[in-house]
Amino acid sequence: MDDTKKLPVGDTRTARITAEEALALHAEGKPGKLEIRLTKPLTTARDLSLAYSPGVAEPCLHIHRDPSLAYDYTAKGNMVAVISNGTAVLGLGNLGALAGKPVMEGKAALFKRFADVDSIDLCIDTEDTDAFINAVRYLGPSFGGINLEDIKAPECFVIEQRLRELMDIPVFHDDQHGTAIVAAAGLINACHLTGRALQDTRLVINGAGSAAIACAELVRAMGMRPEHITMCDTKGVLWRGRTEGMNQWKSAHAVATDRRTLAQALEGADAFFGLSVKGAVTADMVRSMAKNPIIFAMANPDPEITPDEARAVRPDVIIATGRSDYPNQVNNVLGFPFIFRGALDVRASTINDAMKIAAAEALAMLAREDVPEEVTGAGGGSGLRFGPDYIIPHAFDPRLIARVSPAVARAAMESGVARKPLPDLHRYARSLSGRLDAGAGALEAITERLKANPQKVVFAEGEEEKVIRAAIAFRNAGYGTPVLVAREDRVMATVAALGIPLPDGIEIHNARLSDSNTRYAEFLYKRRQRQGFLFRDCQRLVNQDRNTFAACMVALGDADAMVSGITRSTSATLEGVMNVIDQAPETVLFGLTLMLSRRAGTVLVADTAIHERPDAATLASIARQSAAEARKLGLEPRVAFLSFSTFGDPGGTITGPVREAVRVLDAQETDFEYDGEMAADVALNPQLRALYPFCRLTGPANVLVMPGLHAAHILTKAVPHLTGSTSIGPLMVGLSQPVQIVNMGSSVGQILDMACFAGHAAIRR
Repeated sequence: MDDTKKLPVGDTRTARITAEEALALHAEGKPGKLEIRLTKPLTTARDLSLAYSPGVAEPCLHIHRDPSLAYDYTAKGNMVAVISNGTAVLGLGNLGALAGKPVMEGKAALFKRFADVDSIDLCIDTEDTDAFINAVRYLGPSFGGINLEDIKAPECFVIEQRLRELMDIPVFHDDQHGTAIVAAAGLINACHLTGRALQDTRLVINGAGSAAIACAELVRAMGMRPEHITMCDTKGVLWRGRTEGMNQWKSAHAVATDRRTLAQALEGADAFFGLSVKGAVTADMVRSMAKNPIIFAMANPDPEITPDEARAVRPDVIIATGRSDYPNQVNNVLGFPFIFRGALDVRASTINDAMKIAAAEALAMLAREDVPEEVTGAGGGSGLRFGPDYIIPHAFDPRLIARVSPAVARAAMESGVARKPLPDLHRYARSLSGRLDAGAGALEAITERLKANPQKVVFAEGEEEKVIRAAIAFRNAGYGTPVLVAREDRVMATVAALGIPLPDGIEIHNARLSDSNTRYAEFLYKRRQRQGFLFRDCQRLVNQDRNTFAACMVALGDADAMVSGITRSTSATLEGVMNVIDQAPETVLFGLTLMLSRRAGTVLVADTAIHERPDAATLASIARQSAAEARKLGLEPRVAFLSFSTFGDPGGTITGPVREAVRVLDAQETDFEYDGEMAADVALNPQLRALYPFCRLTGPANVLVMPGLHAAHILTKAVPHLTGSTSIGPLMVGLSQPVQIVNMGSSVGQILDMACFAGHAAIRR
């Protein structure tokens, strides 16, 4: 269930927080959880004239002639209204529109956090169904979609149905369909693990409210036979012919059966969906279910039966709940942000069954993949892998937006409700990754070229779990052939422990047993024999040092590139590599770190690895090579030589090499902008730079040449933690062969990024 529904009065166990903490968060600073931010600069009179009068008249006139242009000239296409009347707030009942506002703000915050969808909460103070519908139906011009929330049944059914008929934008009641989609995803995987076909599965649903009915309708749309779904309410089974407590929505799910109670319904049942109350299911009921029973006890804050209680009588059970402190949380945040993202991006007129099913299937497939470390770091727990305790993805899985939203968009296009079909869904998925992660966007061009020109990349530390996982991801992404320098039995044992298959096309080379050892040792001996190396020293290095072996593979053309460093410091790794691979002629060897943020874009920082106090000539070379690397990334370089001083103020002695580096470049032919010395804020802020009209930079610097390694490390290590930006690197620039060195402790994703950079450099050679 939705994480915004985790703090019922008097019970804070699920979220493990106190009431005081929750109140403090909402009151701290600006009250509430939302604010409006500008997307265009409004600092000058000209800015105001363009954004408002008289400039605003132009988009108004264009939209009047062609209403579809509202998506191009306004925020409509990325704006969702979160609307409620507060008649069913959390599990707390009818609190009213005003008391429901914190939940609606929370929903809007989740839209932004998980899918970069802007939303506004609108709390409508009426319980009259017709009045509510009339209040909402005229909001279409302002919003790209409507998310209904916390409206009691059966009014919610009428409201959603009529608004879908009256409006030409998606109307989605998340309490119904969000729960149904996530539960359906879990059911797909539970059936897969237990060898069941969905159409033959017998499902019992306890509860006949909005979410329960939506679950029944969705699994029927997915192929489950209606006669195999038994729904119960507080009076028992919804059987055909029953009149007590029935309505048109319950009657639609009544079945011909002689069973009358929940206990009777569960006898021999394959699966159970609970959307009711704590304790509704007993141990005896679970005991009576079929082999390998599937139980989704989704009542909040306490499930119909706890996992511990269910497993005590049926160790073969697969169980999910709505709680985050048990495995397999049915959490609506896995659905609604990404469903709306996909629907908005194709300008869908509605969210139909095909789109809901596509979302459920995408979630199910994602749960079967290797789980990234970001999930563990976000509280997902260690050792997550597909199985009975992991059938639903974790809410903080960063891949959700790139899997669910494209699936929804595709379904919208195929079902004919998309008014702006996307020409390339693969490119769309990549753009979504970059929407929340600046690093993903910056890597897009590199990874695309790598897919078109796959390379063989050696992963030197091939027995490390992170390295194996990165190599598998490299292969699965289609980037080329990974080579693990490792003992095969160690790799296979690690893969077995991870529970993920080793794909075809991954090579494993045992350095000690390789047929190439003699050739590599002879090559190394020829290079190092006049530098104190005996032939047996070279043999020992090739046999025992994986970096030496990997570097020999690259140097002799048996591989295109290599990546290493997770088990050794950068300096120690580089020393081993440079026994085999030279510095490129007429270059400086240095480290280049990419700093990536959605606000500032991509900024390159150098040197971040090698030179403690570079002289002027070295700084000038670093600037020249960094500018070339910037162009390879699609940037037009603007190089700033940084210092504590800006053009001599304040004065000092250590600025000498920085100032002299500018003079060195002045005496050479250059084809890029550069200037210095200057403070970092002057380099990046146009208003401050305007104080120095003689400055040569025509825009914010995107290459920062640091005065020394100490300053470079302080900047690149601190900024990501302070701002939430992403850093990649340092990339090794200046070697004659494509080699990248990761930092010790790097994540799987960081290893994969560096392998991509190494492979991309091999293409350019």
